[in-house]
Formats: sequence, C-alpha cells, structure tokens
Amino acid sequence: MKLLARDQIDALSRFKSENYLTTSFFLDSDKSRMRKKEIQVSVKNLLTIGRTRLESLDLSKEKKASLCQDLDKINDFCSQNVATSNSQGLAIFSCQGERFWQDIHLPHPPRNRILFDRNPYVRPLSMILGKYRHTIAFLFDRREARWYDVFMGAINLLDSLTSDVPSKVKEGGFEGTQAKRIERHIEAHLHDYFKKAAQTTFDLFKKNHFDWIFLGCEDKYFSDFEPFLHTYLRERLKGRLKAKPTDPPDKILKECLELETQLNKAQQDEIVRRLVAELESGGRAVSGIKETLRRLNQVEVQSLIVTHNFSAEGKICPRCKFLYLEELLCPNCQVKTERVLDVVDEAIEAAMNKNSEIRHITPPSKLDRYGKIGAFLRYKV
Repeated sequence: MKLLARDQIDALSRFKSENYLTTSFFLDSDKSRMRKKEIQVSVKNLLTIGRTRLESLDLSKEKKASLCQDLDKINDFCSQNVATSNSQGLAIFSCQGERFWQDIHLPHPPRNRILFDRNPYVRPLSMILGKYRHTIAFLFDRREARWYDVFMGAINLLDSLTSDVPSKVKEGGFEGTQAKRIERHIEAHLHDYFKKAAQTTFDLFKKNHFDWIFLGCEDKYFSDFEPFLHTYLRERLKGRLKAKPTDPPDKILKECLELETQLNKAQQDEIVRRLVAELESGGRAVSGIKETLRRLNQVEVQSLIVTHNFSAEGKICPRCKFLYLEELLCPNCQVKTERVLDVVDEAIEAAMNKNSEIRHITPPSKLDRYGKIGAFLRYKV
C-alpha cells in the first residue's frame, strides 16, 4: 500500500490494543543513494536492535511473544519485498497479538528506527504527508495543452488538448487589411482555445481537488489566459514553470519538485514568523513542550507547530488521555500516569484526533529558540 492520504494516518492512529504493544518499523530504502546490500544490512541491524530491546523489557510472556512474532514477520516481509520495491521508504506496523498488520510504501525516506509502544508511531507519516501538496501542472502553447497530476514525487498525465489556432501570417493585401483580418480571426481562435483550456482545468479541479497549480506558458500568453481561470483556480496558482508541453514528464516533474520545495520552505518560514509574532504580542499562541501539552489537554490548540524529529519522553493518563512531561499522578483525575517514549508523537496523535492542523518545520528555524514546539490557539491566552 502507498501513503496517499491523511485518512490512512487517522486510521492507524486509532488502533490501540489493551493487551499488547505495537511494533513500528521504519526503513530508508532509497536505492538512488544505497545499494540493495546496504538496505538489507539496515534491515538486519534494525531487527537486531529490536530483539535486544525486547529482551530488556519487563513484559508479560504473552506481550513478548506478540512482539517476537512482529519481528519475525517483518523480517520475512523485508526479505521478500525490499529488494524489488521501488519506493524510497517503508513503514510497517504490526501487533500479532491482535493479528494487526499494515505495510506502507513511502515516497520519501524516513529515519531508520524500530519502536514498541501502545499504538502505531505515525509521526513520520504525518511529516512525509505534510511535505507534499496535490498539484496540477498545466502547460500550454498556441498549439497544444497538457495537464499533469503531480503528487508525492510522481507525475501522471491527466488530459491533453490540441488547438485549431491558425499560424500567423505576414502582412499583405491592400495596406495590410487582409493580414489584419486574418490576425483578428487568429485572436478569436486563441480566445476560444484559452476559454476551453480554462474550463478543462476547472473540470479537473472539481474531479481531483488539487491544492496548487503550476502553470507553464510564455509570458505573452499568460495575461490573456489568466482572466479565463475561475477564481478558485487563481487562488491556487502558486508558480510558473519554464517547461513546455512537449517536454518529457521527468523533466516537468523535476521542475515541479524544485518549485514545491521552495514554496514549502517559504510557507514554513511564514508559519514560524506568525507564531513568533503572536507569542511576542501576547496573542493566540504558546510555545514550549509543557505549555503546548497543557493547551492541547484543554482542547485549545488550533494548529500544532512541531520541529521535525523533535522528541521527548513524557507521561500519559490512561483514563483521560491527558499528556504531561513529568506528572506521576494526573492532576485531572488523580490516576497514576504511564510513561511514553515520545510525548511529542502522542501530542501529534491527540491533535489529529481533535481535528487540529499539524505543521512540521524543517530545522534549523526560529522555532528552535522557542522550545521546538508551539501552537496557535483557538482562543487568546
């Protein structure tokens, strides 16, 4: 299965077992940077780490048996699939005590890691999904137009259109009147062509619900074409491409990915700038792990802003599911809290369950000075 949508992450985050732990396994399998043998060595090392960690855990016989079966099944799966897979990464979630298994091929390499915890470790999936926007690359000249779906490092042709716009002519006839008449005829054809292309773009938007539009055309056509675009589409027009409709898809994809990276970086910088501005003005924002967890427990978080790979140990209340850094007893219900390996991951899961937006920030950034985590709030502090 490929990672395609937030729904997949939501479904994983809802899985919990009352009796067993879940194994989360992440593998960098990018063959453009590593040989197959190196990837196989990574699998072996990760499973060795997992077995060593399992031996040191103070768990019941049944829980250990379930985790041992997880490791065996992961080993079998990797032996059969990693060498032939073209994906850049692999995520596996297994709880054999509950007969639960999910393998997901990733478009971006994750950090190699293996974890045993109460529920699947979904944070890397959330981070990867946050890197991508569903984009349509629309390229046209006076002869043809092509629409490509660009998502998660892949490109697919959606539609194409060939125009019936006549070729330009040199001036001729009495004082060029005939040439001018032909030119008006050509402009009318261009008008109809642009109108049809804009309508096709809108039809594709209604069907595919893409987030961004990258437009590739000559400057002389852009000003004539843009007015035909629906308002919804103009709002999604995020960049211009140099590529032509006749260029091969891999060349178009490369330019799209470069533009996507630039836009994501600019968006992250703007999010952090807004957060810092709210913090310094005493507005609707908090920073730091302790205060962010407190506001998350109170269902006040509108958007959770987290530095990529930031983690911290913490506590969770088994009854009310509130998250803390060090509290031994839940202040809300006085129940003894349980240790979690990564309270930041738990916070991301909790934010997802409360329909809060999650934004991952690539370090280094100004967020590092504010505890590497923060939140925009629904209400003023």
